[in-house]
Amino acid sequence: MLVLGTGTSHGVPMIGCRCGTCTSTDPRDSRSRASILIRTADGTSVLVDTTPDLRSQALAHDVCRVDAILYTHSHADHVMGLDDVRRFNVLQKSAIPCYGDERTLRDLRRIYSYIFDPDTPRGGGIPQVVLVRVVGDFCVGSAIFMPIPLMHGSRSILGYRVGSFAYLTDCSEIPASSWPLLDGVRTLVLDALRYRPHPTHLSVDQALAIVERVAPERAYFTHMCHDLPHAATCARLPAGVELAYDGLTFEIAL
Repeated sequence: MLVLGTGTSHGVPMIGCRCGTCTSTDPRDSRSRASILIRTADGTSVLVDTTPDLRSQALAHDVCRVDAILYTHSHADHVMGLDDVRRFNVLQKSAIPCYGDERTLRDLRRIYSYIFDPDTPRGGGIPQVVLVRVVGDFCVGSAIFMPIPLMHGSRSILGYRVGSFAYLTDCSEIPASSWPLLDGVRTLVLDALRYRPHPTHLSVDQALAIVERVAPERAYFTHMCHDLPHAATCARLPAGVELAYDGLTFEIAL
């Protein structure tokens, strides 16, 4: 498991901000937009979301292959790097399946209409992707992925579970029907924007309450704004819980 990005839609540092986190020399305080890369036992590489920082994330962490893309939702900080997957098309000489809910796929067709317009000249300048609607569990390589419905404010989006690992970013609430899908999760990556409440994201205290209920062996927080300096915030968190950071790697049981 490779954490590519852990920041909000603005990223950290924020443009024009001179706060302690945005001017920090701790590399863990530099947060590109939220994304992860899951590498399964058979060598399959699964990217979750294509952020506007995808190119720089791939270069920073030597990502040279993407076999599938899972989308949580279609907000700009999660989809605006889709055009960069054309480089993976060239390297792999194949189209890449993109999984998402109906609304996300509809938005991708609208935002990236040139990709799906048959009159657009084909070639290396057009990403080759195949949209796949998520309606239940699905396989990518040898791994089975389970969609976890979440609420992002008033919008329903998706988290994902594979084996004993769950990735729940950009959520403000876990619906009652989704709690059983988290039984047995041992490693959890969870939205925790800041300490103050927010209408579409979990606060740190809300995220801690979810961690207590799920009871994973370890939990990492993501999609954090500049209100949460890495070292100082981690020092306040309970054992087994810490802030994720760009470039973090860890093993997960699939």
